[in-house]
Amino acid sequence: MTSRRRIITGHTAEGESRVASDRLVDPLTSPGLPGVEMLYLWGTDEPRTYPDDGEEPRWTQHFPPVGGLRFVTFTLPPAGFEAPEGADSEEAQAHARASFPGLLETYRDDQPGIHTSDTTDVAMVLSGEVVLGTTDGAETVLHAGDTVVQNGTAHSWTNRSDAPVEMLFVLSGARREGDA
Repeated sequence: MTSRRRIITGHTAEGESRVASDRLVDPLTSPGLPGVEMLYLWGTDEPRTYPDDGEEPRWTQHFPPVGGLRFVTFTLPPAGFEAPEGADSEEAQAHARASFPGLLETYRDDQPGIHTSDTTDVAMVLSGEVVLGTTDGAETVLHAGDTVVQNGTAHSWTNRSDAPVEMLFVLSGARREGDA
């Protein structure tokens, strides 16, 4: 994945709209998740209040809390991708946890690739082909242009093709029954 241009608008002190930021955003990678790239384009942990100056809000976790959202692209390497030596080391895993805080903790130990988050994930496949797996054993193949709304369910993403897949996500924090 390459860097992507991100433009953010805001307001002047007089209430006029303006371009507050126009820059390239670089993807994050980690040896603990070899071949995976995350490009965090925008995030907030709470609803926004306007007018504002267009400054990017601070956020700390991969998944947003209720009232927050993330705008991110995700690249998954192709089937047969050879992980670099040491990718499963404790140091590499610690790097992955630091790079994508809160992500690895959502994965199940008993079902590789299956993870669950308290979010509504609106996604579109930008390029490639990916398989959405659910715990009932169903597998749904998605191609470029296909969309999915993932409603806080346990799921996996698998790339069985010979090319990377790139997906665009908007993650919105949600409540799970029984949460305070």
